Amino acid sequence: MQTNPTYTSLVAVGDSFTEGMSDLLPDGTYRGWADLLAARMAARTPGFRYANLAVRGKLIGQIVDEQVDAAAAMGADVITLVGGLNDTLRPQCDMARVRGLLEEAVEKLAPSCKQLVLMRSPGRRGPVLERFRPRMEALFACVDDLAARHGALVVDLYGAPALADPRMWDVDRLHLTAEGHRRVAEAVWQALGYAPEDPDWHAPMPASAPPGWVTRRIADVRFARHHLLPWIGRRLTGRSSGDGRPPKRPELLPYEGPAA
Repeated sequence: MQTNPTYTSLVAVGDSFTEGMSDLLPDGTYRGWADLLAARMAARTPGFRYANLAVRGKLIGQIVDEQVDAAAAMGADVITLVGGLNDTLRPQCDMARVRGLLEEAVEKLAPSCKQLVLMRSPGRRGPVLERFRPRMEALFACVDDLAARHGALVVDLYGAPALADPRMWDVDRLHLTAEGHRRVAEAVWQALGYAPEDPDWHAPMPASAPPGWVTRRIADVRFARHHLLPWIGRRLTGRSSGDGRPPKRPELLPYEGPAA
């Protein structure tokens, strides 16, 4: 890792987390940590170029098939790769296959850039995390091993107390809020060697009174109706929220920054 480095380009690879859900902009598009990071890097480097190949709902096999070769061919200074978590949340998950595909992705991407960045994805406190924690931690152990073998950076979001706070997560309970994405951008920024803009990005949010029982039950019903049941329906029919969607920013082009 350099100190105060100069990188001229960034390519982001992954799923909804890297696409930017649920950091919603007024025009209905998503911003997210990768756009925020690219904007910071572009402010330091004239002509900075950025591509974001992420598509919501993608499994690691789809990321390898649809994004990895394209990212490797771009010759960017920095590539970020976050994938595999959607696989761990499926009822049936072959972790050996997930590890093999992640290794294939890293082996292609690491030699194609100056710095590959991997992540231990954040996890929201609650029953869903507890149910899938063993798979997630197996995935992150693989990430750590691959990073050590291929000289990649690992940004540990899973170990950040702030990002486990339910207040950092959108009503769908799967995606970070705008504040969560801001903190992730800061974490990656610092991992790349830039001077901190928020040294305490990982610090827990101030304590607040928990919502009452009635408020929690209403939120649970809305969550089930608007998010959980549609998610189950897609699983049962073999569909994905990303079906037919193009990459967010498929070409490595000069970047001025996300919309406000």
